[in-house]
Amino acid sequence: MTDTKHPAREMPDETGPLWELTRAGQSVWLDYIRRGMLENGELEQMLTQYALRGVTSNPTIFEQAISGSDDYDAALQSAVYESVDAAAAFEALAVADIQRAADLFRGVYERTDGGDGFVSLEVSPELAHDTEATLAEARRLWQLVDRPNLMVKVPGTDAGLPAIEQLLSEGVNVNVTLLFSIAAHERVMEAYLRALETRRAGAQPLARVASVASFFVSRVDTLVDQQLQEKRRQASGEAERARIDALFGRAAIANAKLAYRRFTEVFSGERWERLHAAGARVQRPLWASTSTKNPAYRDVVYVEELIGPHTVNTMPLPTVQAFAEHGRVQRTLDQDYARAERELAALAELGIRLDAVTAQLLEEGVEKFAQSYRELLSCVQEKLVRVASGA
Repeated sequence: MTDTKHPAREMPDETGPLWELTRAGQSVWLDYIRRGMLENGELEQMLTQYALRGVTSNPTIFEQAISGSDDYDAALQSAVYESVDAAAAFEALAVADIQRAADLFRGVYERTDGGDGFVSLEVSPELAHDTEATLAEARRLWQLVDRPNLMVKVPGTDAGLPAIEQLLSEGVNVNVTLLFSIAAHERVMEAYLRALETRRAGAQPLARVASVASFFVSRVDTLVDQQLQEKRRQASGEAERARIDALFGRAAIANAKLAYRRFTEVFSGERWERLHAAGARVQRPLWASTSTKNPAYRDVVYVEELIGPHTVNTMPLPTVQAFAEHGRVQRTLDQDYARAERELAALAELGIRLDAVTAQLLEEGVEKFAQSYRELLSCVQEKLVRVASGA
């Protein structure tokens, strides 16, 4: 593993809501990457301006970056000369971007002693139900990128879990993605603890093994609100409609809060303390899909309502900018668990089963990322053809 030192940069005026968020124990990761941002210094400026402590990527992000700019045309020209296919061309583009971003965030990684400063790259979503293929792909990407602050993104599917545990036991940092349910989150945390215990039993160091559990938020409200709208149309009177109205936009936050409560329970007690004493870090919950899909809701609601220690919020750039402008910081994540329980119970009374919602979202999420990956390769292929023809 390459271990080139990068000097820590001087931090500018560390004021504003995003810096307050960091001091409250929540890391801000940018859910976007594009080569132009790396080349023109924009991402480096954002690092300090917006208190960024990491970057996440996925096929959709890369598809938008490649199709929506000419940043990659010169590199694609080289791919044409080398006669590589679209998948190989994309991988070369993505790896180069991830390496450069990882180098940029290496100072954060060093200052936090390996606790932050990570950049995530996803295994092919088409491998989500294949354990061995996921394991092989994740190992290959880990070696190819060759940066200690890389996190390989692996979906938390049934097939993904054994790969996640094995990778972590080998010291590969993992961003477990596509978590929607508390039950799935529990399984992921258990896999993390078992991996650490395997390393400890083998006298391997624990301190630099890092992982986050990416728990998706706004998509839960999108689906539940659709079901609530149908329940409202069927309501028999104003009192019932008022009861339903009070639940709009609440399922996602309640679900995430109770997932966080479970996180605090898992990472406490004798089992965890033994690992912590050996240098282990908690597997932080990462709030994903935190842009507001419903314009009727506050544009930073999925940030403000989920603030607490030992967490990450990965935000698209518009959400980062909105929070920098008018975000309010106070510890909200572990407040009023009873309300969260009441809200989920009220949904169940209406016949809205959260386990069915989250199962549907996981299935849809895997397919959406796979479709994005196919669209990404189609986009790269189209650009390769255009570059080859001189268009």
